[in-house]
Amino acid sequence: MEKIKDYIGTKVFYMHTASIAIPLGLQQLVTSCMGIIDSLMVSWIGQVSAVGTAAQIETLCSSVSWACAAGVGIYSVQFFGAKDFERLKQTFGLSMILAIASGMFWFALALLFGKQILSFYMQDIVVIENGLKYLQIVMFSYVFLAIEFAFNIIYRNINKPHIPLLVGITSMIINIIVNYLLIFGAFGFPQLGIRGAAFGTCAAHVFAVIFHFVYAYKTKQVFVGNLHTIFSFDFKFVKVIMKKTFSIMFNELFFGFGSTLFIKAFGALGTSSMDAYYVGAKISDIFYAFANGFSNAVAAIVGVSLGAGKVEEAKREGNYLISMAIALSLGCLVFVYIGSGFLVSIFDLSNPKVINEAELIVKVFALRIALRFFIVIVFSSLRAGGDAKILTLLDSGLMWCIGIPLAFISVYLLGIESVAIVFLICQIEQVLRVFFGMKRYQSGKWAVNLVSFVENS
Repeated sequence: MEKIKDYIGTKVFYMHTASIAIPLGLQQLVTSCMGIIDSLMVSWIGQVSAVGTAAQIETLCSSVSWACAAGVGIYSVQFFGAKDFERLKQTFGLSMILAIASGMFWFALALLFGKQILSFYMQDIVVIENGLKYLQIVMFSYVFLAIEFAFNIIYRNINKPHIPLLVGITSMIINIIVNYLLIFGAFGFPQLGIRGAAFGTCAAHVFAVIFHFVYAYKTKQVFVGNLHTIFSFDFKFVKVIMKKTFSIMFNELFFGFGSTLFIKAFGALGTSSMDAYYVGAKISDIFYAFANGFSNAVAAIVGVSLGAGKVEEAKREGNYLISMAIALSLGCLVFVYIGSGFLVSIFDLSNPKVINEAELIVKVFALRIALRFFIVIVFSSLRAGGDAKILTLLDSGLMWCIGIPLAFISVYLLGIESVAIVFLICQIEQVLRVFFGMKRYQSGKWAVNLVSFVENS
């Protein structure tokens, strides 16, 4: 009984968590909605697979850019907890440099090898041609997307999640308006089809970055300063932070690329199967957004305690959040499973086979969402303490050793033709991740004050 009580927090704690997690969840939802909106609106012109396939590069860009921001963010949140605002500013400067580098890398990759990358995932010539039309425009948004992650993480770490939420909502509205005007040629604007969706995404990201810079400096946020201040870090400072950041970047790169390899495996089942999968994936993005929001809240809450040297308090907070994760996971599982038919009906699908397969795969996603919801909250506690190498093994390691082989074996060796059944088999990876993740969490080895490491370096 005492053990159960260890996992039940106070009402004040849960209200504090909700005050951070809900805005973060909504902000993540708004960010995800840009991709969902593009998929939804292009479903009306029959271009779901084209946009979905082209978005694989954006997925990789997002993964690595988030890793850059989150890796540096491990330290920025602890500097904030320790009230070391000079170092906080320097972490923001480093985060900016990494964001621009990441965005430029993925832009160059899309520019030089866009067609080859699309051909790797799909063999349908029409899908590749249409996907390329989208990619050749949307790739200009990658640098802005990466910079957004830097701002989102730093605001999370200083407990001001409402700012990126408001920026995100405005960006989403811009995305919808530009999409509508340019995809369908409304109110005299040119009818650009799939290119219009790409322009909408670019416009939204450019607005967000401009607003972030203007607002941060106008309101004199604690993490900004003149160029000399934010870029005054030395080599030792960078070396210590990048040691953890590289581990997270490595994990996200391999995890992100691994995620796209599932597309390669499923792509062998044909365009109709991919239409069904992309619909399920976009629906799941709604719930992953809330999972990531709570994940970021955990990193912020636990990270502040660790930065202040309150290691035992951080462990207690982690325990309280485990029980919250269980409740939220079960709630998502039931809601998504029961509502699968309605969720699929939002998309303009006409093929009965695609509709049926989409409903089945959404039900499988219900299980995946529940398991992922739980594990990202556990992982956030590990990440807050800088347990990056173990996270790489639990995340990318299990994906490459279990998930990806299961996908290719199911499609190419066993000859399973249903994308929903193949995807269900792949969830063995998630079950193992939950098991080993909890083992590591219960060891308590993740609870480390990283501020002292930087100060002693």
